Amino acid sequence: MERVYHLRQQCDAVLVGIGTILADDPKLTVKKEYVKHPKQPLRVVLDSKGRTPRNALVLNEAASTLIFTGPDSSFSVRQKHVEVVQCPLDKNGHISLESVLTELQNRGIKKLLVEGGGTVLWSFLTSGFVDDFFVYIAPVLIGGSETPTLLQGSGIEYEEDILSLELQRCETLGSGLLLNYALIQ
Repeated sequence: MERVYHLRQQCDAVLVGIGTILADDPKLTVKKEYVKHPKQPLRVVLDSKGRTPRNALVLNEAASTLIFTGPDSSFSVRQKHVEVVQCPLDKNGHISLESVLTELQNRGIKKLLVEGGGTVLWSFLTSGFVDDFFVYIAPVLIGGSETPTLLQGSGIEYEEDILSLELQRCETLGSGLLLNYALIQ
C-alpha cells in the first residue's frame, strides 16, 4: 500500500471508473502516514450515466475531483472542488478516452495513474493509451467464479488482436512481486 501512495504522489491525476466508485468507495488520495508532505493528485472519475453517489468519498474536500459524464447526463455537483464535464461516448457507450486525455492534457495533466477497475484498464490497454503497466502479485490466493479479474471487457476474438507486453522490470516488494511491463504496439 505504501508504494501505491508514493505512486499517486508522483502523478498529476489518478483515474478510476464508476464501477470502482460503486464497489470500493475510494478516496483516491495520498495518506500522510505513507508520504510525509502529500501532494494530492486530481481525482478523475469516468461516469457516463452520472451514478456517482452524493456521499462518495471521492467527492470529499481532501482533493479536487473531475467527473466525466456522457453527453446526455444531467449529473451535477455543487461543490467548488468538484467539476463535472460532459464528454462524448465511444462506440461501446463508454466515455471517450481520447476526449478525456485531451481534456486532461489541456488542464496541464502530464502524468496520469489509471487505477482501474477492470473495464477501464481494458479500455486503456486496447486503445493503446498505456506507457507502463504494473502488476503486483500478492502472496495470497483469492478465487471463485465471482472474483473480479484484472481486466474485464470484450476480450480478444482474433489472435492478431492479442495485447503483447514486454517485461521491463521485476522486483520483490514485501512478500510479493512487482512486475513492470510496457505495451508492445
